[in-house]
Amino acid sequence: MVEPGDEERLWSARRILFFKPIAGYGGRSAYRGDKPTKRVWQDILAGDYVAQSIVLPGERLVDKIDPKAMKFDLRAYAYDGAVQWVSARMYQGQTTNFRTPGSGFSPMYTTVDAVGPAGCCPSEVCAMQDA
Repeated sequence: MVEPGDEERLWSARRILFFKPIAGYGGRSAYRGDKPTKRVWQDILAGDYVAQSIVLPGERLVDKIDPKAMKFDLRAYAYDGAVQWVSARMYQGQTTNFRTPGSGFSPMYTTVDAVGPAGCCPSEVCAMQDA
């Protein structure tokens, strides 16, 4: 949480931080720490913001014939406290777009341990546990 008492510490570390409003969505009113003006900084201090470390996107090489680096992000879409869907997006540049050749949604494969998510498990694993 961005607290008024942390102003000096956060300002000096701002270049490695990202500031997001608690009630925000879709990047609205979110700021990379090296971008805010003094006026925006005052808004961040006065509002309900969280500070998090900047995490650079991962990269993967795509196209065996003409390899190129594509950035990717992983997203978990949640509703009512439970993940409904996961996705991976591939992109180049600063924003995720679907216009660049090779960009867009990418297959995502997951593994589940014997118990599975939220105590649920595949029927063959449950049958083995009941035996």
